[in-house]
Amino acid sequence: MAVNMLVAGFGGQGVLFVGKIVAYTGMIEEKQVSWLPSYGPEMRGGTANCSVCIDEKPIGCPIVLAPETLVVMNRPSYDKFVNDVVAGGHIILDSTLIDVACERTDISVHKIPATQLANDNDLSGLANIIILGKVLKATNFTSFKVLEKAIEKCVPASKKHLLEPNIRALKLGFEY
Repeated sequence: MAVNMLVAGFGGQGVLFVGKIVAYTGMIEEKQVSWLPSYGPEMRGGTANCSVCIDEKPIGCPIVLAPETLVVMNRPSYDKFVNDVVAGGHIILDSTLIDVACERTDISVHKIPATQLANDNDLSGLANIIILGKVLKATNFTSFKVLEKAIEKCVPASKKHLLEPNIRALKLGFEY
């Protein structure tokens, strides 16, 4: 299954980290992978997004202009990319921060109050991983086990104490 995913939000929300984890799932599965981050000069608080492509075949262009899956964590990103999603595609959004009714009828919209769930479950700062769990549930782009392994690989040694909360956050989003 080919993956063409765009993850977008504000800098500091962990959108690039989510993209890195998704890309790592492809590496674990020995597929072709590209991960292309894009962020404004402000970094924290500015806009940030990343394109992730995973395929059995070589990837011709690392930029995802027409995502099959759009993961959005803020309203400006939703407004910017909602019309780029291909028909039959998916939008997974943080409904804590994006209060909008999607007018498109040719895509599936999956809402999860990721930021609120993170705050309510002592997982502050892990709304990105909660929404990633929902992405997996909605799109089945890999297995839960492979996604867990990818998180284990992507959490740096200096932050290993955050591994267990990341896995809890992933499960919370997947089970939502």
